[in-house]
Amino acid sequence: MTRPHDDPHSSPHAGTYGEEVMPKRRTSLSGQRILITGAARGIGAALARSLTHQGAYVGLLGIEPELLAAVANDCGTASGPAPWRECDVTDADATEKCINDIVAELGGLDVIVANAGVAAQLPLVGGNPEIFRRTIEVNLMGVYNTVRAAGPHISHKNGYALLVSSLAAAINLPLLGAYSASKAAVEALGNTLRTELHPYGATAGVAYFGELDTEMTSRGFGTEAAKELTKSGPLLKVAPLAPAIRRVERGIARRSRIIAAPGMCAHSCRCAQWRNA
Repeated sequence: MTRPHDDPHSSPHAGTYGEEVMPKRRTSLSGQRILITGAARGIGAALARSLTHQGAYVGLLGIEPELLAAVANDCGTASGPAPWRECDVTDADATEKCINDIVAELGGLDVIVANAGVAAQLPLVGGNPEIFRRTIEVNLMGVYNTVRAAGPHISHKNGYALLVSSLAAAINLPLLGAYSASKAAVEALGNTLRTELHPYGATAGVAYFGELDTEMTSRGFGTEAAKELTKSGPLLKVAPLAPAIRRVERGIARRSRIIAAPGMCAHSCRCAQWRNA
């Protein structure tokens, strides 16, 4: 099922707006073995399908087996569907087993995309502590469990981990305290992981997304509270998903430190400051 992927070669070009590129790194997506969490729908499913079109081999984790199976069929090869496992990333042991199983089927691993996440609105004062706990458990502990299990497999030359944070890590809005806190923590994990992977020749990036056109965004924007928040300005306008997926693909190929989509995100949050540092 595997085939050798191209050796990385340097590129004289800087990244597109919203990307900070690691110097002298560029890899063809064709033949790369990429594992994606939260792959049943939204960003994860769209990315899996697009990467397959680019010639990558994908493995899929998620909690909705019927949807995952459909994505796996779309991402399959002549030998069958892409490997997938139903997996709750908050379960460390299950996550490790599922990742090891998929890596065995893929014949190795080049990239992990820690994308699984949830979003819920709650006030910090008087809000439901269970919602806060669950948000941290999935968005932060789930990413940690994923990185812990996949890390050994990508600890090689040109290995790459992409941790999905959010514009909310930098712009903290009312009712999104739990989500913002979890995504700011994911940002910190990504920056730490990059340093820890360096001795192996691998690296890590952090993805910052604004409000993209996914089912999760649609559910969130359907509340009365969200409708009030969207009156405050253009930062909360929903952006199309396809350009963001293309930006993520470029970022993976270039082993980018930072991937921001839409472009407004790169302009608005502190990752823009790092780009220019």
